Amino acid sequence: MTSRPNGEPLVRLSGVNKWFGELHVLQDIDLDIARGEVVVVIGPSGSGKSTLCRAINRLEPIEKGEITIDGERLPEEGKELARLRADVGMVFQSFNLFAHKTVLENVTLGPTKVRKKSKADAEKRARELLDRVGVASQADKHPAQLSGGQQQRVAIARALAMEPKVMLFDEPTSALDPEMINEVLDVMVGLAKDGMTMVVVTHEMGFARRAANRVVFMDGGRIVEAAEPESFFTNPRSDRAKDFLSKILTH
Repeated sequence: MTSRPNGEPLVRLSGVNKWFGELHVLQDIDLDIARGEVVVVIGPSGSGKSTLCRAINRLEPIEKGEITIDGERLPEEGKELARLRADVGMVFQSFNLFAHKTVLENVTLGPTKVRKKSKADAEKRARELLDRVGVASQADKHPAQLSGGQQQRVAIARALAMEPKVMLFDEPTSALDPEMINEVLDVMVGLAKDGMTMVVVTHEMGFARRAANRVVFMDGGRIVEAAEPESFFTNPRSDRAKDFLSKILTH
């Protein structure tokens, strides 16, 4: 891999448009995400946040525009897409772990199958990552034996095991009980501090304030504004953002 100048964004969305039938869910999205940047995407339900997140690794195909990762255009399908997708870690609302495999097997599967790592190397790395996310002692259990918070932390470890260039989080805490949310957010804050490039769709404004370099506010399929967290939360420029914040920050 040739190293690229730091000035070039790691992820670039240019003129991205997406329709579901008549519904225009992403409208002329332009977004550059720098190496090591944490971008938190917020906005009302149906604003296009999750679709934006899923378009970055082509889980949602786009009709118009271009997405590049580390200077390479996302291919439509096939082996090239699989290769590029391996550089993009994804953590969903649901944990999507393989129920019939142990925690350790879940985390080693990708590195051995896709990255062609040896079983010993993959297991060593998996145990380090499980330790990092605080579930090392659960390595030999099956997902159903874990709490939701533990399962989501395993899902994060599984994504990290692929050594991705960027991590996408699509509402990673919205299916969790309140007491489990912080254990997952704490892991994500740690990743942010370690310099992982992250795109996070979330309703957790505290996380946005703590960990984001930039908050992107979406409404109606468009990016309405983007700013550093402090200025966004204290002084949003658009009426739509003001209205959104007034509804969620007063409770």
